[in-house]
Amino acid sequence: MAISAHIGELMSGSSFIRKMFETGARLKAEFGDDNVFDFSLGNPNIPPVPEFGRKLNEILSENIPGKHGYMPNAGYPFVREKVAAQVSADQAVSIDKDSIIMTCGAGGGMNAVLKSILNNGDKVIVSAPCFMEYKFYADNHGGVLQIVKPAADLSLDPAAFEAAIDEKTAAVIINSPHNPTGKIYSEDNLRALFDVLKAAERRTGRSIYLICDEPYRKITYDNAVVPAVFPHYKNSIVVTSFSKDLSIPGERIGYAAVNPAADDYKNLINAVILCNRILGYVNAPALMQRAVADLQGMSVDINEYKRKRDMLCDGLADIGYEFEKPVGTFYLFPKAPGGDDMKIVDLLQEERVLVVPGGGFAMPGYFRISYCVDDWVIEGSMPGFRRAFERL
Repeated sequence: MAISAHIGELMSGSSFIRKMFETGARLKAEFGDDNVFDFSLGNPNIPPVPEFGRKLNEILSENIPGKHGYMPNAGYPFVREKVAAQVSADQAVSIDKDSIIMTCGAGGGMNAVLKSILNNGDKVIVSAPCFMEYKFYADNHGGVLQIVKPAADLSLDPAAFEAAIDEKTAAVIINSPHNPTGKIYSEDNLRALFDVLKAAERRTGRSIYLICDEPYRKITYDNAVVPAVFPHYKNSIVVTSFSKDLSIPGERIGYAAVNPAADDYKNLINAVILCNRILGYVNAPALMQRAVADLQGMSVDINEYKRKRDMLCDGLADIGYEFEKPVGTFYLFPKAPGGDDMKIVDLLQEERVLVVPGGGFAMPGYFRISYCVDDWVIEGSMPGFRRAFERL
């Protein structure tokens, strides 16, 4: 075999999301783009905020010395200052630029953080359903992902985390607003988890870092609020990107923010900066750093996603699908009629409607619909959703 045996194993269990995306490409080639209703990929369909294009044009037209050159590995200081001001507002804790590392998206940030804290064989714990790339990220750096069961309403189950944590546990990952459920974990739910983590740190004698994956923080509906974490748990790190809120996923720009109260704070910051470089990212892209500096707090029109959410939910509820209406993200996570997620996915595929099975998020019995799509996709899919439901 030309490739490593281990990578061969990982390839065999790679992402359901990408597989469905590839199926969509095949069906579109066969039946035409307008006859395939693709809800597989969380690729924002709303154009970037207008300020993004204007800012890029401004940067390109200005005579800026070293505009395209290297910068400090943590990112431009003036960019990190502006990001720090936004994080301070989001987290209700005053932080400065030294707590910010600009990264190649949330994925780059997550890998830099995990490489910084994991020893070989260490555990990273996450609740189902979850973004399964976490498994590969942990594996990249000698870690092992352990997935625990959620509460009945798919919120966090603190008791499940308590039972899973041991001396090998280095980190817990939470994602809120949540992919794939669209939930926002409540302050009470998070506080119960914080209590478990604090007790576990005392019991195990090691720091357990809480990594908050937050690329959907600004995509919330119905006045929902994403609780701050930094004031309540010192060993916390936020990893995020501008992919979803500014609609620029292909530009690969994000950051990691480290709680200044964290254990061994200075070494932790320096480790993430080093890992950002030695993983090959070196720096987050120079143009993108400059572009997002003045876009802090901005987002695309979230009401557009809310309108799409309501259109989809109204249509599926009328058919009879069961789900909890999402309060964030642009995902819906209905129960699979009859309990078999692969069956409903296959039936929908026959109708040229593409969704992702819950098993792809370690949560069989559900399926994910990504509604960051054009209106005609939602409208045109309803007959297929109905026929698949009736066949079950």
